[in-house]
Amino acid sequence: MTDQTTNTVSKWASYPLDKEIVIARVVDADRATAFEAWTDPAQIVQWFGPDGFRVESHETDIRASGVWRFDMVAPDGTRFSNRMDFLRVESPSLIEVDHGQDIDNDPDCFRLLVTFDEQDNGKTVVTLRQMHPTAERRATVIGFGAVEFGGQTLGKFAAHVAEKSGAVATRG
Repeated sequence: MTDQTTNTVSKWASYPLDKEIVIARVVDADRATAFEAWTDPAQIVQWFGPDGFRVESHETDIRASGVWRFDMVAPDGTRFSNRMDFLRVESPSLIEVDHGQDIDNDPDCFRLLVTFDEQDNGKTVVTLRQMHPTAERRATVIGFGAVEFGGQTLGKFAAHVAEKSGAVATRG
């Protein structure tokens, strides 16, 4: 018997670190519950975005070749248009999107990879990897708080999935 393996190298494997942001969090939910919270249109609007922000969806089609168009609305009412073009949705392990403003050919659009890795204890490690178009753009988004806002978003996500799974989540 011959074991045939296709060895494909992901674009992520060689992406320059000076263009990448990585944020991870362990959540108190199994992988299927965590994945569903990212792919269910009714759930994602309940937790997505930094503390104090709310989401208003305009179009939600979370599948490969689908799109999610939405506004993140700040506590002061400022609206930030967003669009995620879904490239891969592989249940229950990963979601890959191009994320930017809700405009065509957004020069600041970045690639986002969300992975879900279940631990032996039933919890799941959720990792967000962002590939920005330039090192300068990465520095800009870090400067306006993208890492902190991403952490807040994962905190809201952790609380949401813990509630769905009957666990108690802590923020932070």
